[in-house]
Amino acid sequence: MANEKLAALLQGLDGITTPEGMSLEAKIVAGEVPLLEVMIEDREEFPIYVTVDDDQILCVTYLWKENEIDAARRTDLLEDMLSMNLPMPLSSFGKVGDQYLIFGAMAVGSRMEDIQHEIRVLSDNTLNAVETMGEYLA
Repeated sequence: MANEKLAALLQGLDGITTPEGMSLEAKIVAGEVPLLEVMIEDREEFPIYVTVDDDQILCVTYLWKENEIDAARRTDLLEDMLSMNLPMPLSSFGKVGDQYLIFGAMAVGSRMEDIQHEIRVLSDNTLNAVETMGEYLA
């Protein structure tokens, strides 16, 4: 089911332009867990990686690594990230290993229009986070 859903997501995301005018390109990235890489025109430095299982669609964008943070301001960064989680209800911050990220999840049965919208919102939230948190990076 997951691979079929990933293929359906590829069809619904690759080469489309959202109602807001954003052009998307998507491709499947093979690996232990196959995923979709979604690029938004003019935002290629922050691709969105999409995985799917039987219950949910998970969208992730990588932000920065631990070694890119100004160590003296790390606590302030973490406080601001926690504070930003509330005004960004469709996205949350996380960390895997030394990699900080922003992510959102949707039900596997979400309509394609809603998935496209959520990807746009995650991309917007990524840019907002990078702009807001840039002062904490070394």
